Amino acid sequence: MGHYLIVGGTRGIGAALATQLVEQGHEVTVWARNLVDLAGAQVFVNNPAESAPDLAGLPAALDGVVYCPGSINLKPFARLTQEDFLQDFQTNVLGAVRTMQAVAPLLKKSEQASVVLFSSVAASLGMPFHASIASSKAAIEGLVKSVAAEWAPNIRVNGIAPSLTNTLLAEKLLNSADKIDAAAKRHPLQKLGSPEDIAAMAAFLLSPQASWITGQILHIDGGMSALKT
Repeated sequence: MGHYLIVGGTRGIGAALATQLVEQGHEVTVWARNLVDLAGAQVFVNNPAESAPDLAGLPAALDGVVYCPGSINLKPFARLTQEDFLQDFQTNVLGAVRTMQAVAPLLKKSEQASVVLFSSVAASLGMPFHASIASSKAAIEGLVKSVAAEWAPNIRVNGIAPSLTNTLLAEKLLNSADKIDAAAKRHPLQKLGSPEDIAAMAAFLLSPQASWITGQILHIDGGMSALKT
């Protein structure tokens, strides 16, 4: 069994992943903005999007890390400020960079280390009002490929690019039955993704079953990025 770190693991995809990993018998450490009781996991207050993380409580060797924090900042391009772009970049990219740099020595001590970051379908599929978030998520995809090349063969690095998922982060976009129905119909599979759908792919990428996968961006998006129906 492994020991995994989930950043932003107290709700949404991160919480679903923590639950799945604990149920599989793994040890899970969670970094979050606030202390939350999460059955089977150790939770520490750490926000690498804002400052260098504290490594207290982590084991000597870490088998994987998943960086889950993200943002959905949708505005017309003309209304986006430099501060909007900087804030999205800070949350989505620099937080992941700080985390990876901090735990790299621990990952190097594992025989099967894996890193999972989160992009978005908007990084590859042009969508109106997504300029800021698409820019930062495209940076994540570049980060995945670059670090995967640098850390091979000892540490695998992959990304997941979901479409709109039914989480608290997307609450404003899914706060009525009509909005949920309209969002579902934009996907070839005619439904929204669940946190558990995305978490299952993250758990797989962490596992030895994915030992020949690195430098990839996996589109778990109901077919949106690849299909037109």
